[in-house]
Amino acid sequence: MAKINVKGYGTYTIENGTKLVNALEDHGVDILHRCGGKARCTTCRVEVLAGDLGAMNEMEQALIQSKGLPDNVRLSCQVTVQEDADIVPVMTVQKDGLDPGPRPAE
Repeated sequence: MAKINVKGYGTYTIENGTKLVNALEDHGVDILHRCGGKARCTTCRVEVLAGDLGAMNEMEQALIQSKGLPDNVRLSCQVTVQEDADIVPVMTVQKDGLDPGPRPAE
């Protein structure tokens, strides 16, 4: 189990291996995921304040680089929780006024 502290929301204990975007949504974080977890839209991005969310896969790394996003930004749809971390969601339903999108598959 890992502890994920989500700035502005709380700290949650999440089972290792859980997709971060789904864990956030299950704990009431209104994070966007417009492409349904396919690493195409970057709306599920989180800023990592502390901790380690593991290595990026090639698809996530390519998209992060092509969008010119900072090194501490991750796509929560591509992260499986393994370690404790402090994060802040970059885009949310409330802040951005968009429909969250289809729930990503586990």
